[in-house]
Amino acid sequence: MQTLQGSCHCGKVRFEIDTDPTYVSQCNCSICTKKGILHHSVPAARFRLLSGEEDLREYRFNTGTARHLFCGTCGIHPFTRPRSAPDDYTVNARCVEGFDLDSETLEWRSFDGRNWEQAMKTYRR
Repeated sequence: MQTLQGSCHCGKVRFEIDTDPTYVSQCNCSICTKKGILHHSVPAARFRLLSGEEDLREYRFNTGTARHLFCGTCGIHPFTRPRSAPDDYTVNARCVEGFDLDSETLEWRSFDGRNWEQAMKTYRR
């Protein structure tokens, strides 16, 4: 397991995670598609917000369960408290230093967020 750090664009929001960066999930729901986020899930115990709590802004829609968090200064979305597991975090792999998105061993998963209820029946973290 590795400890990786990540941030928003301006660096006000910084975090670190303990994880094995072996996969990313690409969701086709309306918000994830527009943001271009690549999800990587971690349990809350393996996520630490290092700075910027006061700079975070939140957006909720539909059921209001998922907490879409973004930097109020630069607008970048570094992590979410997802509807699928609201006690966990999904970090935006594009915001994590050392997360090699070009690695040949990285598994790319698709999630059909447009059909969320049906997709959750086969969802794996």
